[in-house]
Amino acid sequence: MHKIPDSILSVTTLLLHVIAIPVFFLGFTLVYQSEWMISFLDAGLGTVFNVLMLMCILIGVLCASRIPMTAVRTHLHMNWWQYSLWSLAELIVFACFAALYMALVHRTYGYFPALGQCLRIAAATLSYPYVIFALLISLIRPDEEMKEEDLVRFADNTGRLKLVITNQVLLYVEAQENYVRIHYMDGEKPKEYLLRQSMRGIEELMDKHGIIRCQRSFFVNPRHVTVLRRDKEGIIQAELDTPAPCSVPVSPKYYEQLSKML
Repeated sequence: MHKIPDSILSVTTLLLHVIAIPVFFLGFTLVYQSEWMISFLDAGLGTVFNVLMLMCILIGVLCASRIPMTAVRTHLHMNWWQYSLWSLAELIVFACFAALYMALVHRTYGYFPALGQCLRIAAATLSYPYVIFALLISLIRPDEEMKEEDLVRFADNTGRLKLVITNQVLLYVEAQENYVRIHYMDGEKPKEYLLRQSMRGIEELMDKHGIIRCQRSFFVNPRHVTVLRRDKEGIIQAELDTPAPCSVPVSPKYYEQLSKML
């Protein structure tokens, strides 16, 4: 399954989630005025106060979830189903804390009846902004979210620029005598480019873009590694998420470093 765009883990998206989703929750809950929802929230100091408290709980949950996600975004390579599970977990955690609050305020409810109501509220109010955000970000074209720092500029051994691609599409680089062969994705098709350069000559460039050495003659992009396994000969192979089966050898020296990035 396709990986989520890097923009979904950006600081801008973080702020949108932490601000826009709670504001939507507040407005929708107060405007919707569903009978079952109001009867549940009308306790203690009243509906408006309880909704504000639930909004604060939601902000806390989103901050606790999204800030670490954004902080490690360069090492976090999530598929859409993984991101969906993460978002679902946020709603469940919010409902758990909201139920604890409501059970303390609404003395007629125990924790688990309150949890059922809070899960119902979360599904009724928060599913909309989550889906809208995901749809909007998934429609961003790759060239629109391309940043200057994402561009990998390959020059030959004379310093002449030969190939410019994004670090997201770069798969791996292998040494071939006085050349390096660059493997990358062009849309859904894998392509390669033979560059007159040495592995030592591109080592600093690879390190800058998070492309790590996995064997003496190979650099690999951890963003595209799906699993590490041993073949019949006992050689560790890094399988890549290309349409056709593709793997890169990994030496024991670099195995631990690569496995930590998956």
